[in-house]
Amino acid sequence: MTPDYIISDRRLGSTSVEVSPLGYGAAALGNLYRKISDDETREALTAAFDAGIRYVDTAPHYGQGLSERRVGAHLRPGTTVSTKVGRVLTPIDPPPPGTERHGFIDGDPFDVAFDYSADGIVRSFEDSLQRLGIDRIDLLLVHDLGRATHGPDAERHMRDFLDGGYRAMADLKASGRVGAIGMGVNEWQVCEDVMAHCDLDAVLLAGRYTLLEQTALDSFLPLCDRTGVSVIVGGPFNSGVLIGDDHYDYGAVPPAVAARVARLKAICTAHGVPLAAAALQFPLAHPAVVSVIPGMAAAAQVEANLTLFSTRIPDALWDELRHENMLHADAPLPKTTVAI
Repeated sequence: MTPDYIISDRRLGSTSVEVSPLGYGAAALGNLYRKISDDETREALTAAFDAGIRYVDTAPHYGQGLSERRVGAHLRPGTTVSTKVGRVLTPIDPPPPGTERHGFIDGDPFDVAFDYSADGIVRSFEDSLQRLGIDRIDLLLVHDLGRATHGPDAERHMRDFLDGGYRAMADLKASGRVGAIGMGVNEWQVCEDVMAHCDLDAVLLAGRYTLLEQTALDSFLPLCDRTGVSVIVGGPFNSGVLIGDDHYDYGAVPPAVAARVARLKAICTAHGVPLAAAALQFPLAHPAVVSVIPGMAAAAQVEANLTLFSTRIPDALWDELRHENMLHADAPLPKTTVAI
């Protein structure tokens, strides 16, 4: 029996915006790490929509607008869309074929600059509407605030956001042009900093609440529980290491991480469960988590993730992971038994 927590749509905070529990992370549609064709994009999105996936996340950063443009070309009515602000794009001469910029191959001919000011937020929002071909964004996320991205410039960007960028996002929500607002980041600490000053509906947190690591349980997820902020989990495979890829946090896999993944895989295998299935289903057991959005670049990946998402996982697997100290002591465990 499939648990309710992975089949029922959930609302973002106190808004009317709903997301499907399995969403579509569209970074790969911007040619992340490798080039994919427009046909592959169409086939992947068609497979997702046909299967009932009703939430897609994209951003101007993904292929310098390419991902947004591709999502917009195949978007279906009724799909919840999130995109991001904090980067503005300006036209440039097309680079030579095969050029990699910011991890994306053959992105669209735009240069990227960070801008968290009110004017920058509004400009980014308006440009995204054009690329997506829509007149409203369901969920608007400020992208990549924090030291992990900005280092010594983090405080300056934070001031720009708190002094004007946040108000611009709140005004867009108040006007009805945006349904919900939040953050899209790879570090939960900066979310706590922002939440001390701003009202958010949701946070898209990539890679920090996964089967591999659950540091977000120390203080961030309890804070979201208390304040009613919904959490969308991006990067459930930690950039691929939990599905056998050689990336972790968009880079090489450290030996300690590889060893932990090997132990997780051994326990899952002993219970007849693919490691990736456990990784995909685990985050949704937390009451603050409303959706998990693996990145998908092809129809075959969509189909594989749908199979993983519906794989029955015995309670004994989660119990053993807890017993072997492979999970945070406070991590809610998925249960296959559904209350009647």
